Amino acid sequence: MPLETAIPILAYLDKKETVSFYSSIGFKSNAVWDGYIMCDRDQISIHLWKTDDPGIPKNTGCYVRVSEIDKLYEEFSALNIIHPNGPLETKPWGMRQFSILDNSGNIINFGQSVQ
Repeated sequence: MPLETAIPILAYLDKKETVSFYSSIGFKSNAVWDGYIMCDRDQISIHLWKTDDPGIPKNTGCYVRVSEIDKLYEEFSALNIIHPNGPLETKPWGMRQFSILDNSGNIINFGQSVQ
């Protein structure tokens, strides 16, 4: 039985701010419960769970493979959410990628294969 997909589950600090942040980057919150958020954009789902420890999201993140990386980078650059150390660049491992930080401090890396 082949694996089909994975859904990252990241920590969040404030529900209202998190729903607003993910909405600003094109994700639709399709379920918001007390302590848990599920959101989607295109074929990508991200789930988030509530924490009161700000250190947790600052030490977690995920990697999202995309197409049209340059277009997505332009979109997110306009929102001033590019990680200070994560500008768009081609990496030695064959990925063109960049990183953002969400409102809680989770790093989300976006990459497109250049091979």
